[in-house]
Amino acid sequence: MSGPLISATELQELLAGAMPPVLLDVRYRTGGPAGPHEYAAGHVPGAAYVDLDGALAAPPGPRGRHPLPDPTVFVAAMQKAGVTLEGPVVAYDDWAGHAAARAWWLLRHYGHRDVRVLDGGWAAWQAAGGSVERGTPVTEAGDFHGAPGSMPVVGPGTVTEVDVLIDARAPERYRGEHEPIDPVAGHIPGAVNVPTARNLDNHGHFRDPRELCEVYAEVGAVDPDASVAAYCGSGVTACHDVLALELIGVSAALYPGSWSGWITSARP
Repeated sequence: MSGPLISATELQELLAGAMPPVLLDVRYRTGGPAGPHEYAAGHVPGAAYVDLDGALAAPPGPRGRHPLPDPTVFVAAMQKAGVTLEGPVVAYDDWAGHAAARAWWLLRHYGHRDVRVLDGGWAAWQAAGGSVERGTPVTEAGDFHGAPGSMPVVGPGTVTEVDVLIDARAPERYRGEHEPIDPVAGHIPGAVNVPTARNLDNHGHFRDPRELCEVYAEVGAVDPDASVAAYCGSGVTACHDVLALELIGVSAALYPGSWSGWITSARP
């Protein structure tokens, strides 16, 4: 693995090679068009559709709106999509990389060592002149298996103990001025705000690592002695910040429950 990102041009080259990657179409947007319909209308050739709500998260409850999926469910979904133990995997979406980052994080969490996110997603693939497949192709099942534990995680009892706790939501949600989804507004005490939008340039691609270093230096996350964790509303988009931090050599923990899990109990 050369890093957590792959460009559309690099993906085209890999797909033409001797060992093409398994492609995961994880298109999903809160309040947006349904992913399966978008997938059927056109996708990267050979990609398998993976539903975020059904495969990359458990049903909402006390652990938040998008808790980590049951291991049996996740592994079965990856096998159905054709993921193997050693073969490369590329995930993409049409949501600025948020859903794809969740798929990347989960596969890494389960020990997969060669998984990347298509930088710029579906739009970048089309802009690069990538071919488009329609319908639902038959995917050969993969032999992927594993167990969670390879990526750092914090829970409600430890999330406030990290040195730098990053809230990946939009500034107005972080400040508690506007909360369109969760029943309580605000943020976890002590958290700092780095919205996922700051990870991207004007073309929807991840910013240069030097620029990302400047962004995260503002909140102290590049201090080599600091422990870092990220959260968001439901634990999905925070993976975007975790991926951006990996691009600059910072290993950040994820708080899967995030704000929607934090507020299910009497916490400040």
